[in-house]
Amino acid sequence: MDTLATYRDIIQHILLSYAEIPYAQGDIQCKPLFDDERSSFALITEGWNGARRIHGCLVHIEIINNKVWLQRDDTDNGVTYDLVEAGIPKQHIVLGFQEPSVRQYTDYAPA
Repeated sequence: MDTLATYRDIIQHILLSYAEIPYAQGDIQCKPLFDDERSSFALITEGWNGARRIHGCLVHIEIINNKVWLQRDDTDNGVTYDLVEAGIPKQHIVLGFQEPSVRQYTDYAPA
């Protein structure tokens, strides 16, 4: 299996496992959105917490130039650790939510 397909499978597997975690309060669901053609993957949260509407992006990951770009990660523990544990090398992961000038000081790819 080629690297791109492997990365897609890993990302989808991880995001699907996050989508199965129930929320402790409210009537909130986590839904995966996968676009294989554009290599873009997201988890959105939607529902109600009492009278408050909940709708937003929890995680957004893209594969750009054979690197995994974490554009958003609002999970408690961080999806990045799961990506590394599943076999994606740190040098193939870009913390896109970090300012570009700061990325060089992380253990991950600057771009």
